[in-house]
Amino acid sequence: MRRRLTDTSRYLSYVLRHAPGAIGLTLDREGWADIDDLITSAHKAGHPLDVRVIRAVVDGNEKQRFALSSDGRRIRAVQGHSTDTVGIQREPVLPPEWLFHGTATRFLEAIRAEGLRPGMRHHVHLSEDIATAAQVGQRHGTPVVLTIESRRMHQQGHEFYLADNGVWLTGPVPSVFILT
Repeated sequence: MRRRLTDTSRYLSYVLRHAPGAIGLTLDREGWADIDDLITSAHKAGHPLDVRVIRAVVDGNEKQRFALSSDGRRIRAVQGHSTDTVGIQREPVLPPEWLFHGTATRFLEAIRAEGLRPGMRHHVHLSEDIATAAQVGQRHGTPVVLTIESRRMHQQGHEFYLADNGVWLTGPVPSVFILT
């Protein structure tokens, strides 16, 4: 069952963050999808889902990547979108003095030259703690944690947002705000 939950989580991340159209699913501007539509579309695409497994993924995901609507009929990824059709409205929040970004050592040269960029996503993802950033960095190779002068960035006009799962979001981070 654990393997099925992991596979379903990855599938939901792909569909709800990056490619809802790959299965003919439509997300609203806030990233919400009707769960019944998701199940039907996934089944037609050869990936059977059911409400029980979806709820188990939402409830059991330690990174809290997904949220259910208050009525339990819709689901969305809370951050990490790359599709242009989703633009979750968030209120800017005052960040702590420092935030952290986990990456791999092989990316350091480019980051020092260009700063951090969202890439295909809407935002750069940051965390409040070094351990989480290190864990993220491990996914990409030999990890390194970058310290971001988030409060100074904010004071100079950069906006920060806090996703429902505690991930900090911002636009590009110029290299002048990055400490290694």
